[in-house]
Amino acid sequence: MSGGETAALTYVFRVRFRLDSAAGVETDPREFETTVRVRPPPPGEEGWLLFRDALWRGEVNDERHARDLAASWLDVPVVSCSFAELRADEASLDAFREAVAADLDAFNADSVREVLHKYFGSAIRVESSGS
Repeated sequence: MSGGETAALTYVFRVRFRLDSAAGVETDPREFETTVRVRPPPPGEEGWLLFRDALWRGEVNDERHARDLAASWLDVPVVSCSFAELRADEASLDAFREAVAADLDAFNADSVREVLHKYFGSAIRVESSGS
């Protein structure tokens, strides 16, 4: 995905990682920060509940778990991982809302809006198809 593409549904994280080098080799800087965009599987498929397992009110809910996830995505030692936002086009967000609505009990919530707020806080960006 290039920087200009609109993501159907994408989690955006800020990740700080470290380069480990061989003895006698130095890097400067040794740590770097990057933006990581993760496209989850469609609602209902294995792994689609990443938000429920990793986020709370727009923040990662367990720093160690978030670092482990990011390390598995990047295959580097991760120093820190923070959630930035959920990016979605309107159609994908509607499908996501429908999937959540179909099983509100799994989220211990009375409404889809409550679920979105519980896990994403206000960190949801809806992009139009033309963005």
